[in-house]
Amino acid sequence: MYTSKRILLASLLIASMLILGLNMDFGAKAQQVSPFVSQVQFEEWKETLSNWGRWGPDDEIGTLNLITQAKRKEAASLVQTGITVSLARDTDNIESVDNPCPVEWEMVNATPNGASDRIAFKCIHGLGTTHIDGFGHRFFDGKMWNGVDMEETVTMEEGAKVNSVLTMKDGVVTRGVLYDIPRLKGVDYLEPGYRVTVKDLEAWEAMVGVSVGPGDAMLFRWGRWARRDAEGPFDTWEEAAGLDNSVIPWLRERDISILGWETPGYTPRPEGDLPTLALHDFALTMLGIHLIDRSDLRALANMAASQGRWEFMLTIAPLPIPNGTGSPVNPIAIF
Repeated sequence: MYTSKRILLASLLIASMLILGLNMDFGAKAQQVSPFVSQVQFEEWKETLSNWGRWGPDDEIGTLNLITQAKRKEAASLVQTGITVSLARDTDNIESVDNPCPVEWEMVNATPNGASDRIAFKCIHGLGTTHIDGFGHRFFDGKMWNGVDMEETVTMEEGAKVNSVLTMKDGVVTRGVLYDIPRLKGVDYLEPGYRVTVKDLEAWEAMVGVSVGPGDAMLFRWGRWARRDAEGPFDTWEEAAGLDNSVIPWLRERDISILGWETPGYTPRPEGDLPTLALHDFALTMLGIHLIDRSDLRALANMAASQGRWEFMLTIAPLPIPNGTGSPVNPIAIF
C-alpha cells in the first residue's frame, strides 16, 4: 500500500513538472520548435505578395495610401480621455553596447539672457534612436519600394531623390493597435531568439478583443526595454525576440500602414534561417509598410493596461528632410 502511494505521488510530481514545463514554454522561456521560412519561399513571396504597382508606377508612400480621411476620423473618434503617451526612447548621447552610435549633444551657450544647444544624429537609423524608415533605406538587389532602381536615385551626393522620408512631411495620423506579447505570455519580456508567430498575434487579439486592419498602425512589443531594466544593456543584434518570418503573409493580408517595434528582428538566428532583417526588409521594400524602429513601448503598454484599451489615435511627424532615408520621430498615442 505504501509503495502504491509512493508511485502515485511520484506520478503526480512528474505530471506537475510536465505542466510547469508547458507553462514555461507558453511563458516564452523556451524557444519554439517550428520550421523556418525557406529562401525559396521568401523569393516566391516577393512575386505573390508584392504591393509594387498597386497604387500606380510612381507611388512613393505605399500603404500610407490606406490612411484615408475616413481612417483619420475613425482614429480621432478613439480619443476619450485626451491622455497622451510617447512611444519614443529618450535621445541618448552615451555610447554603450546597445547604443554604439549615440547622438551628439552639447550646449552652445548659457547666459543671463538665454541659452541654446545643438544636437546631431550621426546615425538616424542607429540602435539608440527611435526613427521611421523611408523607402530609400533598404533594397533587394538594388530595387527599393515599387521596383525603383536605386543606382541612379539614391547617391552619396544627393541622397534619396525618390522614396525619401519627405513624402511624410504632412504627418501620419491613424488608428494604432498595441500587441503586447509579454502580457499575453504572463512575463516581463520574451527571451532572445523567441519567434512570435501568427498564432501568438491572434491569441492576443482573442484575449483583448481588438485587431489591426487596413490602414492601421501595428505596435509590436516583446519587452526589449524591460529586459534592459532587468539585466542591463545588451546588444540587440545578438539578443532579441521578434516576429517570425511566417508572419509576412499575415501582414499583407491585414494591410497595415505602419509597423512599429522595439527591435527589427529576432536573434540569435538559428543555422539555416533567413537573415535578421528579412521581415524588416520585406515589409519596407515589398509591402510598402513604413517602419518605426527602436520604439520604447513600456509607457504605452502600461497606459493601455490601465485604460483597458489597446487601440488609440496615433500621430507621427517625421522631420521634413529632403532626400532623407529616415527621420527621428516621437510618435504619440492619444487615448
